[in-house]
Amino acid sequence: MKPFSVIILLLITQVSWSQTHDNSDSTKATIKISSEIQAYYLDNKGNDLPSESKGTVSNGELVNGKLLPFKGNNYEYFSEESYLAGRAFLNDKVLNTLLTSYSNLENSLPNKLFYVMECANAHGGKLAPHRTHQNGTSVDFMMPLLKDGKPYSGLDTLGVNHYLLGFDNDGKYLKDKSISIDFDLVAKHILELQSEAELNGLKIKKVIINTNLKDELFSTPNGKKLKISGVYVVKNFPH
Repeated sequence: MKPFSVIILLLITQVSWSQTHDNSDSTKATIKISSEIQAYYLDNKGNDLPSESKGTVSNGELVNGKLLPFKGNNYEYFSEESYLAGRAFLNDKVLNTLLTSYSNLENSLPNKLFYVMECANAHGGKLAPHRTHQNGTSVDFMMPLLKDGKPYSGLDTLGVNHYLLGFDNDGKYLKDKSISIDFDLVAKHILELQSEAELNGLKIKKVIINTNLKDELFSTPNGKKLKISGVYVVKNFPH
């Protein structure tokens, strides 16, 4: 089976996921932020003016974009290289949606560490190689993983190579079938984002996932809730 990247793209008008240090579980890690990252955030976090997302996710721009903090209590941006390249900017309402969602998830899943992947350039526009991510409303997320049925985070430090990880049609990692996607947690994350998006006057426009994985996603307890939630999960996987 040809490998494919496992990503979810939620359009919050867009949001996406992918995978998960070499710890055997996925409890929260105590990772220090480098002085370079701290300085970059302080210099580029954005002003106090509201953001404006112009155009579309595939042909747009971002005005007054806000930089995602590199890490919080239970989330972290996936790559220092990507972060310092200016690829973690968002519309302020999307950023508020993410941060509040993670605050809520910290209460319900106190030991879980989530990873955010690429967002947008500071002023939007083309973010190669993505087709979308142009107006600050697109976010990629790492997909949480299991190993032998237990939370697993042994692939968290792959950086941009997360986009190249291959899984079969049952959500099992092609190089080690004992590792699989935690579809129930994927669904729970999406539902939490949708709930907070609504409070910010937004909604998830689209979830992009390889359609071969939809049955596995919808078969879990939270997946069943997602299926009837009204959140649109794509019918065709874009290549």
